[in-house]
Amino acid sequence: RGMSVEEERAVVWEIDRLTGARRTIATGIRNPTALAIEPTSSQLWAVVNERDELGPELAPDYLTSVRDGSFYGWPYSYWGQNVDPRVRPARPDMVQRAIAPDYALGSHVAALGLSFVTDGGFGGRFSQGAFIGEHGSWNRQDLSGYKVSWVAFANGRPVGEPVDFVTGFIADGQARGRPVGVTFDPQRRILLVADDLSNTVWRIAPAR
Repeated sequence: RGMSVEEERAVVWEIDRLTGARRTIATGIRNPTALAIEPTSSQLWAVVNERDELGPELAPDYLTSVRDGSFYGWPYSYWGQNVDPRVRPARPDMVQRAIAPDYALGSHVAALGLSFVTDGGFGGRFSQGAFIGEHGSWNRQDLSGYKVSWVAFANGRPVGEPVDFVTGFIADGQARGRPVGVTFDPQRRILLVADDLSNTVWRIAPAR
C-alpha cells in the first residue's frame, strides 16, 4: 500500500460551490468526521477519530479548531509530535511541523457528531458550547464513548472537562445504542441524536 494511497486523504478542503475549485485548509488530520462553525468566533472546528492499535489508552480522539495551513501529524505522529513508531520511513521533518489539537475527548470514543449552541437549547451551563456524539469503541475491554458529551466554550475556546449529557447506551456491558450525528431542531430547543445501532433518532428536550 505505502504512502501513495494517502494522497489527498486526512485533509480538510475548502470548496467553491459555484466552480468546484478547492484549496487545502489542513492536512494530517486523520479522520475529521464532523465539521462545524463555532458561532461566536466563526472558526471552523472538527471532531477527529485518531489511530488504533497503539493500546487502549492511545491515541486520544479530539475536538480541534481547524487552523489554516496546519499539519496535525497523520500518519507520522499523534497529539502533536508524539511519534508513531510503526510508520516507515520515519519523517522527523514532518513530525516537527505537527501541531497539537485543542481538546482531548478520550481514546477510541469515536466522536462522529458535533453541534454548537450559543443560546436557547438547555440554558444554564449548557448555553454555550458543543454537543458531541460519541459512537463508542470497538477495541477496548472497557468500553469508551457510547454517549453524547458536552464541552463548554468561553470566548470561542473549550473550557473545563467534558460532561456526560446523554448516557444509557450501555447495559450489562453490552451496547444498546451508538450515537452518531447530533443537531438541534430549527427552534434550537430540542437536541436530535441519531443512533445507528437501534436505528433511532432520540429527541432530547429540556425539563418542563
